[in-house]
Amino acid sequence: MKLANTIAVLVAVAALGGCATKKYVGQQVDPVNQKVNQVDKNQQGTQKQLEADEPKIDAAQEKATAADARAGDAINAADAASKKADTVKSQLRGELNDRIANLDDYKEAGEATVLFKFNSDKLTDDGKQQLDELTTGKLASLKRYFVAIQGFTDKTGSPEYNLELSRRRAQAVQTYLVAQHNVPVYRIQIVGLGEDKPVNDEKTRDDRSKNRRVEVTLFSAADSASGQSQTGSK
Repeated sequence: MKLANTIAVLVAVAALGGCATKKYVGQQVDPVNQKVNQVDKNQQGTQKQLEADEPKIDAAQEKATAADARAGDAINAADAASKKADTVKSQLRGELNDRIANLDDYKEAGEATVLFKFNSDKLTDDGKQQLDELTTGKLASLKRYFVAIQGFTDKTGSPEYNLELSRRRAQAVQTYLVAQHNVPVYRIQIVGLGEDKPVNDEKTRDDRSKNRRVEVTLFSAADSASGQSQTGSK
């Protein structure tokens, strides 16, 4: 009887022990399983988000590639423009150096004096005729030439005002030569000298009128000199 009771007690203890073990395992394992499942869900959500964002990423990359291409084209265009500007500068510098080096070859080929009315920078009909006679039929036969224009005034008025007036008179002559006789602007040199270098002492009204003037001088290179040098070298 005692043995049976003992066995019964042991069986009861073992049963209780088994239940306690399963309960302990359930308490420790179940939360871990829940966390693992949550991590799996989060990973799946992240994968879906990446898959959804992939077209956007591809589009952004295409835009970046296109922007890089446009930037490259702009840089190439800027380089080409810079090289072209350098070429033009080199050509102009060479032409200027040639003109300076050959300045002694230029000789006076014609001149005209254009008179202006008092306090005026407008060309008169007589002044236009003077310029027509100086240029018509001459410039077409000249390969290398330039025109020097010097503006003057009488002594009436302030020196500052007269200097500006003389410049306007010189510019009026320049404009007429460019517009009416197709003289290139780069072949014209102008300066305003105001009341400096008068042609007389301005004792009379007629004297003063002769100082209200623009002196125009046509210079041409001595092409014959180069021809003679070539002939002598043969």
